[in-house]
Amino acid sequence: MTIWLDGALRDEDEARVSVFDHGLTVGDGVFETLKTEDGRAFALTRHLRRLAASARGLGLPEPDEAEVRRACAAVLEANPMPRGRLRITYTGGLAPLSSDRGTTGPTLVVALGGTAPRPDTTSVITVPWTRNEHGALAGLKTTSYAENVVALARAHRHDASEALFANTAGRLCEGTGSNVFVVLDGELHTPPVSAGCLAGITRALVVEWAGARETDLPFDVLERAEEVFLTSSLRDVQAVTRIDGRTLADEPGPVTGKVMRIFAERSEAEPDPV
Repeated sequence: MTIWLDGALRDEDEARVSVFDHGLTVGDGVFETLKTEDGRAFALTRHLRRLAASARGLGLPEPDEAEVRRACAAVLEANPMPRGRLRITYTGGLAPLSSDRGTTGPTLVVALGGTAPRPDTTSVITVPWTRNEHGALAGLKTTSYAENVVALARAHRHDASEALFANTAGRLCEGTGSNVFVVLDGELHTPPVSAGCLAGITRALVVEWAGARETDLPFDVLERAEEVFLTSSLRDVQAVTRIDGRTLADEPGPVTGKVMRIFAERSEAEPDPV
């Protein structure tokens, strides 16, 4: 595997980040994950726009978009595969062993790994921990992911692939790495970004392409929604068939199935929707 690290392609065995990198010591970094198919990254422009917004939110200098594009293209060319997970990581760089930042500048890493298509359906659980919609990191895609690691491990112990959070106000928020949509009386809804969820790329496209409404929803909406599905860069649109002990259906419902078809058709026709 060949990786881009700070300006050049390097073999996997030679790509090394310092143990003093602020992304490692305190989680001071941002990242993006993109789906790739046959060497083409989906929605690259939108992902780079969000990467820059997350960097600004952390007070990091904005990444050089042209350099990140070159890095992605170089990594995709060096590692041909039918379907992949392209990861862009941008950290605070070398820094003291404290919360203070250093002066050497950020670290940029772009890496690619293979991945298989996700199944059309999945199971999820709810967790007792909350997202802080008023926190400094709300809405930013940062490398401070330990909270998600804990929740996802809990989901796996319950034979589920995702865990869903409420926010501090008891409203539906998001999953560890996904956005959530619900169908109520035949209409499609998703929590607004103000609820504390990440402004997901796939989420935004589903809102635009399928006409979903952004609605402030109580967390217990999951107990009565007719259909529920998740969106993310690697899941695309994935129907939820079980939430905790509640079984919804064995296959995607009619609204979810329609959204899946719309997303598949539009994303094929528009590989970089701007």
